[in-house]
Amino acid sequence: MDWNLTGSRPIWQQLAEQLTLRILKGEYPPGSRLPAVRDIAAQAGVNPNTMQRAMAQLEQDGLAVGGRTAGRTVTEDIAVIQEARHKRAKEAVNQCLTILEELGYSRESAIALIKEELHHE
Repeated sequence: MDWNLTGSRPIWQQLAEQLTLRILKGEYPPGSRLPAVRDIAAQAGVNPNTMQRAMAQLEQDGLAVGGRTAGRTVTEDIAVIQEARHKRAKEAVNQCLTILEELGYSRESAIALIKEELHHE
């Protein structure tokens, strides 16, 4: 797995976002076991404590369930995953619209541009 980490924000937040995206994309399906903190920290090249904090965020967000000895698993609650996916999609749409507005497009013309691009596929 590639870990795209930058210096712009705390590493644990970036890790949590990337793990969340992997859950939302189905790379870690509902009910599946997440890799052990030490293993995944080694893959990402980060301190296990940093990865632990990212995993704790997944639990706080409801996307992961912690087990004392069994490790963490992805939630089996599909509604939680769908809600997180919808929230992430809305953020992406708003980011896209913001960029287009910065380029001088009105919301209406930005939406028209997006629709035009959809018809070219």
